[in-house]
Amino acid sequence: MSRVKTWLPGLALVSPSIILIAVFVYGLIGQNVWTSLNASTRRVVVGGKIVERAQHEGGIGNYVNLLSSSGYQHALWNLLVLTVVFLAGTMFFGLLWAVLLEKGVRGEGVFRSIYLFPMAVSFIAAGVVWRWLLSPQQGGGAIGLNQLFQKLGLDSLQSSWWSSDSRWNMAAMAIPAIWQLSGYVMALFLAGFRGISEDQREAARIDGASELQLYRHVLFPQLSPIALSALIIIGHMSMKMFDLIYAIAGPNSYVASVPATLMWTQMFNQGDKVMAAVNATILLVIVAVVVVPYLIYTNRTEKEMGR
Repeated sequence: MSRVKTWLPGLALVSPSIILIAVFVYGLIGQNVWTSLNASTRRVVVGGKIVERAQHEGGIGNYVNLLSSSGYQHALWNLLVLTVVFLAGTMFFGLLWAVLLEKGVRGEGVFRSIYLFPMAVSFIAAGVVWRWLLSPQQGGGAIGLNQLFQKLGLDSLQSSWWSSDSRWNMAAMAIPAIWQLSGYVMALFLAGFRGISEDQREAARIDGASELQLYRHVLFPQLSPIALSALIIIGHMSMKMFDLIYAIAGPNSYVASVPATLMWTQMFNQGDKVMAAVNATILLVIVAVVVVPYLIYTNRTEKEMGR
């Protein structure tokens, strides 16, 4: 009875959160999966009469149909390009800025604020500005970056950016995302650098290590957990990205479509809630494949450190 009295108040305290999460997170996920497996019909006019015809067969066939469609394969390819360029850019610039600030430059607080400021801007607000900067118009009507290149006499650098027919057009869409989140990665790496004691640096220098060797063999290896965390956080943000693409290219753009924007089109423009649910479930699985192993790894590491 005493044990019950010990854990009962704690359970009563967290039970509202448990109920809300069970209903509005896992309950809605379950409902979405159920919807994705449903069969559906659509009304068509045949010979002046309205008849209902099968639209989706239901079950796993819904997933097969979506995954085999050229539009969804195009969206997945765009997502892959966006994610790879986004990860590479944020990790490179974040680490570069962290190394520069870690060495103790003058006005470090100012530079740190400048690098972190883009994080305070929403993707929608940033997207409105970047839509102008990445305008595909060239020649006499060029604006944004294309106009800048034109005035500098660098017409060869003008580009259609994200709206080009190239399979790699989503690399341009990653530019504003890199600008916005490189500061966040910098903050993570900078915190990691500041957590390494000065004794280790001095010991390496006494042993004859150059600055390059110091970073390569002493500092960088200790930043690997932070780098992994940054990759997971930035990676899952890229996979779910909707607002930036919506603001720059619009919700119905085919050339810049990713699963998140395609889901909007399926649900609100096509009125196809079954395919939208299938799309959402696939996107959930993709994100889970990335995040769940990281959570397992983190849990194991914490247990080992606690022993």
